[in-house]
Amino acid sequence: MRNLVAGEARKALTGRIWWYLPLAGAWLCLITTFGYVSEGEKAIASGSTALAVGQDVARAWMMMFLLAAVFGAVAVTRDYGSGTMVRSVLLAGSRTRLFGAKLIVSTVAGALFGLVAAALGTASIYLAPVPFGFEAAADGETALILFGVFACCTLAGPWGALVGWIVRNQTAAVVTLLVLTLLVDPGLQRIVPDASKYLLTIAMSSVYRDVKPDLLSLPMAYAVIAAWLAAAFFVGRRLVRTRDIA
Repeated sequence: MRNLVAGEARKALTGRIWWYLPLAGAWLCLITTFGYVSEGEKAIASGSTALAVGQDVARAWMMMFLLAAVFGAVAVTRDYGSGTMVRSVLLAGSRTRLFGAKLIVSTVAGALFGLVAAALGTASIYLAPVPFGFEAAADGETALILFGVFACCTLAGPWGALVGWIVRNQTAAVVTLLVLTLLVDPGLQRIVPDASKYLLTIAMSSVYRDVKPDLLSLPMAYAVIAAWLAAAFFVGRRLVRTRDIA
């Protein structure tokens, strides 16, 4: 299994997608960071604090989890797109072994996305306010936010891979993740906040300690995320074992 995971890791690092995605995520998060710090002086003048601005900057890096999920989806669906899935299964020895290996690789990749987000988020907290004339501030809550960002990225990696196993088409899997994360879940949160807090990405808001109302408690949020992953795992594994792999 170790050799299989190593082979899938090398395959996932083939091409440019492995650095395009974190670069795109960092760019999106930096744009959001710029928005928070550019308004920081006004916010502080109106009663906010530099500490609150720093916490907002830390939360800005949560968007990296979407790119981690996309990486997981691409790591699975590229075999379907290139027509090499059958060969991958034969080399792996079974569909179940390949399914597990790609999940492991996607989870590790998600953790790496999380480390990048946490590291750049920390740097942003201390460096971004300097050009705008106010000092950076951070506390234990800021650290918990950054840890939540890391946790969300780690969990998003296998989530994207499972969506890839279910959908099987690269474009469709990526579009599904984008639409759910950016449109469907936020839209439902506005319409039915009591029910939408049980959606995966809204539950992740509790993990990175968002300030929105009507969010789940942290233990419940982790339980909901685990339930979504377990359901996707069951569906994905069953489809892998029963559908034509070509």
